[in-house]
Amino acid sequence: MARRGRGEHGRRLSPGDREELERRIAAGETQEEVAGAIGCDVRTVIRWIMHNGGLRSYERKRSPRNLSVAEREEIAVGIALGESGAVIGRRLGRACSTITREIARNGGRQRYRASAADRRALDEARRPKQPKLARNARLRREVEARLQKRWSPEQISARLVLDFPDDAVA
Repeated sequence: MARRGRGEHGRRLSPGDREELERRIAAGETQEEVAGAIGCDVRTVIRWIMHNGGLRSYERKRSPRNLSVAEREEIAVGIALGESGAVIGRRLGRACSTITREIARNGGRQRYRASAADRRALDEARRPKQPKLARNARLRREVEARLQKRWSPEQISARLVLDFPDDAVA
């Protein structure tokens, strides 16, 4: 049986293992892939990431699925010109709903600022995040009570949306 902190092979990660772990994570490999390559348990990788506060500073890369700074600036220009979300979306090659949600979550048409919206999006994307039930005691109590009543997770989830519509799922 492996001892705590020593990987599945009962050994500590060497400095070389730790460098390899960080290099592979920075390259975008999954925790499972990293663990397999280094020869340790995936929990060791997760513990290492949590203990070290993540990786050393590196340039953050955006997914092409996310709005860029330039797109957010185009949204701000479109708002200033009085364009609808559909017109802005067509110009950017994005769905109208993407544009209208972006505007709504960042102060609406009167208060939308591209730089503030981008900064907020980057902050919201940071990982790891504290789980929702750890942040919200009221929801945690509801989930625990319904689990005690033997509700399924699907039933609990569907009911929480109805009972707590103001508590966004994130």
